[in-house]
Amino acid sequence: MKECLAMIGAVAFLAGAVMAAPQVGDPAPDFSLKGSDGKTYKLSDFKGKKAVVIAWFPKAFTGG
Repeated sequence: MKECLAMIGAVAFLAGAVMAAPQVGDPAPDFSLKGSDGKTYKLSDFKGKKAVVIAWFPKAFTGG
């Protein structure tokens, strides 16, 4: 699950660079991404089944 959340966070960050900024209450766009376990995950696969937190860390892995 940790890998999946990290993967979702990375996609959300990259999607934000090309899409308009989401507003509070907007649904997240559906997307898919290959996880570190080699499986491909789609956000829609979790709809109605599990809570998904989309988070990103723009300064992750940077000094300071």
